[in-house]
Order: sequence, then structure tokens, then C-alpha cells
Amino acid sequence: MPPDLPATPPPITSPPTDPSPEPPTPWRDAALAVLGLFLPVACLWCGQPDRALCPGCRRALAARPGRVRLVAGVRLDAAFAYEGLVRTLLLELKLRGRVDVARPLGTRFGALVRAALQAAPDDAVVLRVPPSRLGSRRRGFDPVVLLLARGGVRRTRALHRGRHSATDPAPAAGAGAGGAGPRLGHVLRAGAGQKERTAVERVAATVGTLRAVGVAGRDVVLVDDVVTTGVTMAEGVRAVRAAGGRVVRCVAVASVDD
Repeated sequence: MPPDLPATPPPITSPPTDPSPEPPTPWRDAALAVLGLFLPVACLWCGQPDRALCPGCRRALAARPGRVRLVAGVRLDAAFAYEGLVRTLLLELKLRGRVDVARPLGTRFGALVRAALQAAPDDAVVLRVPPSRLGSRRRGFDPVVLLLARGGVRRTRALHRGRHSATDPAPAAGAGAGGAGPRLGHVLRAGAGQKERTAVERVAATVGTLRAVGVAGRDVVLVDDVVTTGVTMAEGVRAVRAAGGRVVRCVAVASVDD
């Protein structure tokens, strides 16, 4: 039995919602109102002026439940379901650089990471799934680092990407190291992103693309922003195990219901 799997799996319960609403901030609200006169902004969900996320939509976001699932035999806590308002905010952050929506998303995300660390041994480390090279170049920042910082989690490390990642053009069959590429290489479509690939293609494009360093004998909390099929997170779990570590919890901002 793999070391990450206990003899009796822990009961799966929903992760906690936000512990309390944000306290009143009259001075900040006044400053934002003045700023809105010079730099108009509207709520990304309902269109109400003066806020990237209006108070009503913030309350609606805080009321949304989290999600819990298993990935590679490890419990994954997601702060939200990846749908509706949450999906819009994450896409605005990742595709349009709207860092002003990071705090309402990152608050619960950070709370889940801290809870996972508290339940783990004292020497546990937080490892991030790194963004794709293309996304990193386009944005100029790592969304997971930003969201963790907004949630009060700053001391983290990242997994390393190999020479070939899921968003890079796929190598030809047999073109791997030493001329012995993966047998699934022939099913990969060059240049296709994860969304355009089938389940088999996603697995073939992802396995072996991540590498963990310095985690031998350590407990790890593995984090990412969005988990869809779970293939990338499962690859992170594999990389940690291959390096001699043990993933005790996975945490994400949002997860697609499996």
C-alpha cells in the first residue's frame, strides 16, 4: 500500500467556508469611491459601479460551498466549485491580470492551506504546481503565489517543470530521451492545449512533466489554482512520491465536480 494512503481513508467532509465576513472598512470604501471617479470600474459579475467585486457579490461568493474529492488517493480540498462567479473571477485574474479580485478568492484558499499545515507534522512544506511556461510569460506573475499571499501564506516552493510540459508542442513518437519516447506519444496532437485534448491525451501529455526537489522524507501540502480532470495534480503527487516525499493534502482554489 502506498505510504500516502492510510488503512482507513479519512471521512470526506466539506471544507470550511469563510470564518467571518470582512470587517467594515469605511476609510478604504471612501478611498475606493474617490478612485472610482478617476478610474471607473464595475463589478465583474453584476456590473455595479465602483468595485471589481461589489459587496453583494462578495457575500454571494462567501456563501458558496467548497468541494472535496480524491486525487491520486489524496484528499483535495477546494475553496470553491469552478463555476459561475468563481470561474469568471479566476479567468479575469489569469487571462486579464485582474489582481484586484485575488483577495476574495485567496482568503478561503489560504485558510485551507493553513488548516492542512496545522494537521500535518511541523516540518511539512507547501509545494505549488507551477504555471505553464506560456502562461507565465504572458501574465508575468504566478496566480497561485498571488492568491496564497492574499490568503496569508507566503513561504512556499514550486515543483519544477521538465523540458516538455502539457502546454508545449508534443514530441513525436519515439523522440524522447535516448530515442525511446512514451508509447502514448503518437496520440498527442502537436500544439494542442489541455482543453482540446482527450482524457488519454491529457495523461500522456502530463506524466513525467513535473519534478520535486528536496522533499525526501518530508510531508507535503500540494497546491494549485484550478483542478479539472485532476491529471496535473496527480502528476504533482507522483513527482513528490518519486522524490521520496509524502503528499498529505492537496488544496486548490476551485475544482470541477468529477
